[in-house]
Amino acid sequence: MNFRILAALAAAGLASVSLAGGLPGTSPGTPPATQPVMLRSTEALPVVDRVVVHKGQRRLDLMQGGNVVRSYHIALGLNPTGQKERSGDFRTPEGDYRLDRRNSRSDYFLSIKVSYPNEADLRRARARHWQAGGSIMIHGLPNLMKHEADYYHRTDWTDGCIAVSNADMVEIWMLTPDNARIDILP
Repeated sequence: MNFRILAALAAAGLASVSLAGGLPGTSPGTPPATQPVMLRSTEALPVVDRVVVHKGQRRLDLMQGGNVVRSYHIALGLNPTGQKERSGDFRTPEGDYRLDRRNSRSDYFLSIKVSYPNEADLRRARARHWQAGGSIMIHGLPNLMKHEADYYHRTDWTDGCIAVSNADMVEIWMLTPDNARIDILP
């Protein structure tokens, strides 16, 4: 389902999503459940023009102008400190990017691709004869969880992506327009 359809359904209070990663407190491999997305019918959806990730604070902010309209707890790559340098380093990149494309059928609950690597990332990797890597996403929990749900909330567990809860991912999916700017800060 694309962003415009999902946003329209959510605004009308009609959207429901599959919680493919299971519900908190269920064991890994529990069959997906469908739960309604609860939005207050009087709540207008904010127009988000930028996403800011604060790696050190494990926080993702959705911005409208200079104001934070939503803020979320995040998990990062297994080796979160510092700039991503190459494929397989388990770091989350730092820099200015765009939200490229959406995938409602990823291995994680929804995903939005970050435009990593940018030109500076490619130059840095080439200078060291490394592959820059790619497939950096904002996404929810794995569809097939290998750990209890709490593990994903308290631990940096991705290969370099930015992970949020499934409920937070629904909001991010609905509120971020295609090609929105994303700034990933140390």
